[in-house]
Amino acid sequence: MRRLVVSAACAVLVFTGSGTAVAAAATDPRQAALDTAVQAGNVGMIAVATDPAGRWRGRAGVGDVVTGAKPDTGGRFRIASVSKTFTATLVLKLAAKGRLGLDEPIAKYLPGLLPYAEPITVRQLLQHTSGLPRDLAPQYTWTTLAEVDTERFEHFGEVEAIHDSTVQPLLFPPGTSWSYSNTGYNVLALLVEKLTGRRFEQVLADWITGPLHLADTFLPRDFPLVPRPAIRGYEQLYPAPHGLTDVTVYNLSRYFGAGNIISSATDLNRFFRALFDGELLPADVLAQMKTTVPWPGQGGLLSYGLGLMRLSLAGICGPGAPDVWGHAGDVPGYSTWSMSEDTATRQITVASSPDLTASPAAASGRILAMVTEFCSPALPEAQAHAAQLQAAVH
Repeated sequence: MRRLVVSAACAVLVFTGSGTAVAAAATDPRQAALDTAVQAGNVGMIAVATDPAGRWRGRAGVGDVVTGAKPDTGGRFRIASVSKTFTATLVLKLAAKGRLGLDEPIAKYLPGLLPYAEPITVRQLLQHTSGLPRDLAPQYTWTTLAEVDTERFEHFGEVEAIHDSTVQPLLFPPGTSWSYSNTGYNVLALLVEKLTGRRFEQVLADWITGPLHLADTFLPRDFPLVPRPAIRGYEQLYPAPHGLTDVTVYNLSRYFGAGNIISSATDLNRFFRALFDGELLPADVLAQMKTTVPWPGQGGLLSYGLGLMRLSLAGICGPGAPDVWGHAGDVPGYSTWSMSEDTATRQITVASSPDLTASPAAASGRILAMVTEFCSPALPEAQAHAAQLQAAVH
């Protein structure tokens, strides 16, 4: 979510570097990829996939370094920016109901919220072409790894978080370029509240999590706990010999609409399957959601729609590999990738820890564990492309 002073240099990930990984590959390549990613530095990982063969669950590493407990594939975790797809879906449901126009200026619905003279549309906020700053201004947010620990219980009101970001100038005139913005999605969550007259989490429950029976999915706001965590969230926030810092308990109200949702792998797979099957949005609105613009610097590997990422796997697995849809997410302690084929016939959610301080090899490994559901990441450049992806979405 927040780009910190962490090295993002690329490193090569070796798939057959140990007997354990080779043995796992003989049974299931997804498990082998998880094991390899843990050997590369991830503390704990889970993955849940659904495909024509049924549901598959995998885990590797430990879920709790104190007790040594294994990760829980049915547990919850912070889904970070995967929350954006939920927020976008609520906004698009309002558009489908005729409650808002995607190409109308946000000032029509939230007058006076943003300090800029340039008109910014709802669509531009959804697609990250608004020019809004990415995050809170430096004086209001983390500037060192230690502050990720010492500022974990900071409260940000919904409007406060937006104001504390938009003291910064626009990055570019709206509609002229692309830049990822958590602030833009905080604005969109506030838009949902304004047009419905209800709190965001109530609309989320009534329009998405209730109808789909997503019992593990909720917006915690200031509530700092992760009930029944799949893995605990860790970061190496202090130099050795200091050990890992447990940041599972955290107030992430700063990411109100951008990355504050807690969920489970099964719930995320169910959500994306319902989205792509047309259960949540009319076909014409879903088509707009899937109309993408290039993600700069990714060479066609990654593009972005309205709250959706499209990842071209041809650059990782070779010609003929599919495009997959979904979202990635990063917050202190947790990294998530939840991706599906266009028809949701095959899908996988991978959650891991740590996030901000994961080594380049560990970060690449968790992406390749996701990719393995859809194709074999055997190209020589697969690891480099995975590292490139992680650097882009972090």
